[in-house]
Amino acid sequence: MNEQAPQEKPVLEPKRGLAEEIKAEHGEDVYRCYQCQKCSAGCPMTFAMDYPPSQIMRMIQLGQEEDLLASKTIWACVTCNTCSIRCPNDIDIALVIDSLRERVLQKGKTPAVENVAMFHRYFLDNVRKRGRTFEGELLARYQLRTGQAIGNAALGLRMFLKGRIGLLPESVSNKKAFREIYSRVEKRGGEK
Repeated sequence: MNEQAPQEKPVLEPKRGLAEEIKAEHGEDVYRCYQCQKCSAGCPMTFAMDYPPSQIMRMIQLGQEEDLLASKTIWACVTCNTCSIRCPNDIDIALVIDSLRERVLQKGKTPAVENVAMFHRYFLDNVRKRGRTFEGELLARYQLRTGQAIGNAALGLRMFLKGRIGLLPESVSNKKAFREIYSRVEKRGGEK
């Protein structure tokens, strides 16, 4: 009988550095995560993720930067902060995930979710103009660019009729103070 030996799986080699860089840049110590998985249990977006938040934390601890930066999870996260609130060690997991998105853009990599970088840019442009989002303009601009405007027009109308999207934009009352804050954030590297 000719039996083949089972193929050995590659061993995951931990790499140091990523967790330390995140701590230095953002102040979050991911080594405090002991994998209780409360973050993943509470996350409303795990259905759209390739790795739940607890696995993201473990991958950071192991230094698996390439897999993390290619992950859909970091783009599926809606920064609702449920994971951060549930963390018994007070790790701001949403901030950690956001730092991974920043790394993708800093390294010039393509986000794993199509058009997310364009939406991010349109969102920031929208906030820069008024100090808050105007969903009507944001969604119209994005959907026209992606060719989805006609298919979603009925949904937009229903949202407008239910008062979910306003007809006219609102702005912050103290525009000067907002521009100063926005300018400081840009100088610190917040505009990506």
